[in-house]
Amino acid sequence: MTGAGRGLGLEIAGLLVERGHQVLVTDVDGAAAEAAADAIGGGATAMAVDVRDAAQVDAARDAITASAGRLEVWVNNAGVLVTGPAWEQTPEQRRLMVEVNALGTINGTVAALDAMRDSGGGHVVNIVSLAGLTAVPGEAVYAASKHAAIGFSLSTLQDLRLAGTRDIDISCICPDGIWTPMLFDKLDDPSSALSFSGRLLQPGEVVAAVAKVLDRPRPVTAVPRWRGLVARLADAAPTAALVAGPLVVAQGRRTQRRLTARGHSPGGPPTA
Repeated sequence: MTGAGRGLGLEIAGLLVERGHQVLVTDVDGAAAEAAADAIGGGATAMAVDVRDAAQVDAARDAITASAGRLEVWVNNAGVLVTGPAWEQTPEQRRLMVEVNALGTINGTVAALDAMRDSGGGHVVNIVSLAGLTAVPGEAVYAASKHAAIGFSLSTLQDLRLAGTRDIDISCICPDGIWTPMLFDKLDDPSSALSFSGRLLQPGEVVAAVAKVLDRPRPVTAVPRWRGLVARLADAAPTAALVAGPLVVAQGRRTQRRLTARGHSPGGPPTA
């Protein structure tokens, strides 16, 4: 389980423990991974892993496989969001998003497949984003990295089936904006307005979607479903989406201002 030191990843790791899995919590922040493993209990262990480094990802796979006997479920959750037009971002920021969000998903998926093939199969769950389904003004590089993640996931699933592999599934979860640390400091950021243009999800809603695909694998699950339909329509009609874009962004800005007025301060979770 990557990117599980806090937020959504921590809650998904808790779900896996509840379902009886032996869980390895990984995060680029080793101390956060240790704290998360202690918090969820159930014999969970921790390891510091930078998903951009395939060798570190492989080491994590080998560790949990040796401990649990086999790898049944692998969740790629690690992600990075830097907002703003691409031309305002540094090369380092652009590279970070592409490498964590796309290359990290690729590294994790390939590592898991190496353990699952000819070993009883398994399930890879990739936490992507609605940004992987359509254009996202203010988050262009982030959207590009998420498009790469979902394109890779679905293409690899096709490759598995063409190779005759039926006992491995890949499921992509594409949530709308989630009220987690990734968005806590974005309330006063105009570039992130589209993430606030729908109904902000609670992490538990995404965890519930993960639980459903664990029971019944599905290539793509949008959360909520209606926003997934809107995203796909926008992607199918890009000229119309260009016209509607400013209206959707304006809606997101209104939500940001409303949350701020209600005491949901930047830099932290909602206040009572």
